[in-house]
Amino acid sequence: MDQFTASDLETGRLLFTQECDFVMGVRTEADLPKAELPEVAFAGRSNVGKSSLLNALTNRRTLARTSNTPGRTREVNFFRLGGDGERRLMLVDLPGYGYARAGKEEIARWNKLIEDYLRGRGNLRRVCLLIDARRGIGPPDRKVMELLDQAAVVYQVILTKVDKEKATALAKVRAAAEAELKGHGAAYPDILATSAAKKLGLEEVRATVVALAEIA
Repeated sequence: MDQFTASDLETGRLLFTQECDFVMGVRTEADLPKAELPEVAFAGRSNVGKSSLLNALTNRRTLARTSNTPGRTREVNFFRLGGDGERRLMLVDLPGYGYARAGKEEIARWNKLIEDYLRGRGNLRRVCLLIDARRGIGPPDRKVMELLDQAAVVYQVILTKVDKEKATALAKVRAAAEAELKGHGAAYPDILATSAAKKLGLEEVRATVVALAEIA
């Protein structure tokens, strides 16, 4: 397991107090912005809590749009974190995969956009793969994991909504995920546990992300 020092946690906290500005939302590969800063992408099933986690990490209520309706995020959304500060990077909110209230053509377009982004982004430092702590890793997640393995993109599992699960059940989900990740070449071994609602685990995620940022 990663052991974060007090300095690591403080550096992460400071980065996420800096400016975080929406850059653009992209619906096709051709519209992806020029790869300039390191990027950390957040991926997960529809309604896993990606937007809520991004808002909690940046201490903003409306940085990323949240909804109880799965499939609300329909674009790849880019947010520049750090402004002109010492450390900078791009946070990327990917469309949720799996169930969504949309037509088959629209869902196919989202999935292709996600695949195009993950395969062709040379400055993508890591994908934070969000897994609902009440569900654990499921078939839709495994498809994305296989894609990331093939593309040699490092990804790290972040459990969400841990406040909604009992400790014993959470421990089983975590152990099962750790065992499964051992069979995936691109998987980062350490799992982080979070709750956007209860502000749990945010410091550790910030410390993880800041280590991937560009130092000016």
